[in-house]
Amino acid sequence: MASGDLRAELKCSVCLNIYTDPVNLNCGHNFCRVCIDRVLDTQEGSGEYSCPECRKRFRSRPALHRNIALRNIAETFLFSHPDREESGVFCTYCVDSPVPAVRSCLLCEVSLCDKHLRVHRKSPEHVLCDPTLSMESRKCSVHKEVLKYLCTNEGTCVCMSCYAIGEHKGHEMESLDEASEKKKETLRNVLSYLLTKREEMEERVQSLQEHRRKVEEEAAGDTKRVTDLFRDLRRRLEDLEKRVLRDISRRAERISISIWDLEIKKEELSKKLRHIEELCNMTDPLTVLQESDTGDLCDTEDGDNEDRERHEELLHDGGGLDVAGVLHKGLSDIITEVNVYFYIQGAADIKLDGNTAHNYLQISDDRKTVSRSDINQNHPKTTKRFQ
Repeated sequence: MASGDLRAELKCSVCLNIYTDPVNLNCGHNFCRVCIDRVLDTQEGSGEYSCPECRKRFRSRPALHRNIALRNIAETFLFSHPDREESGVFCTYCVDSPVPAVRSCLLCEVSLCDKHLRVHRKSPEHVLCDPTLSMESRKCSVHKEVLKYLCTNEGTCVCMSCYAIGEHKGHEMESLDEASEKKKETLRNVLSYLLTKREEMEERVQSLQEHRRKVEEEAAGDTKRVTDLFRDLRRRLEDLEKRVLRDISRRAERISISIWDLEIKKEELSKKLRHIEELCNMTDPLTVLQESDTGDLCDTEDGDNEDRERHEELLHDGGGLDVAGVLHKGLSDIITEVNVYFYIQGAADIKLDGNTAHNYLQISDDRKTVSRSDINQNHPKTTKRFQ
């Protein structure tokens, strides 16, 4: 496959650049992780997700699977086939139309395309390098010769004259290719380390993203549970309020009913008194004797006893309703039922603190029990010590 065709295959359909950290969906299409995350974020809240390539629909946000093989291919391709058009270096000999240069000759100080390079490289004295516009930087500033060596003493690139007769004479030298390969080896080790570190970081990010989704799901459930709980608490508190207010009103109402009942009995008693007084004031004995049986006029003993007991009970019901007691019991019942929803730390979860214990108290290894000791335990010195 030509490099142009391979470059097209390695392009993300969203950003149209070479894949960066490629991932794929269940449908098999690959995208840059950042690109597909951005696309899925825009689809958030629409009720479904879809692949930008084939439009396959997913009911929930699709999982992203890392394509390590594709990532390695893309990185290798970028390393061996840099985007030449972006370098801005064009062939010196193609005057009719600009053609990207593939190499530059430091000896001739020209840049060459593939066509002119085939002719140019036949001469071994030419020094070829990657396309560049700054050829002077590749030559010795003193002797104007091409840089060929690295002075390991000073870490400077030098030319043949510097090496033979110049100020670097006698210094340890390495050819640029040799020094470059050593540095590349170091860079490869660094690259390998950074790639491993990036993979670990990606795994942590993915792990945190999955954990975030779980936390969001749990948060949604907790939110609903807390909302329902407080709605239930408000209902229970309102019921408790109504019951307490009803009991308060009922007590006053009970006294009012007793007063009303006594008023009726008082009126009936007054009628009996007036009737008896009338009989006592009559002068005709026959009329007095012919009056209906008056025994029931005085038959009120049982009623009087009941009224007295009720009267005493009402009078001794002092201090009003035990509102505090009623509220305490009602709230305790509500809290007991709330404990079903939420775990409350009990005494079993409390651990003893050696920083505050007396030096003659021995604490168990699990810090849950303590016993007196005749030996000084030498607990850590602290200002919090109980004496």
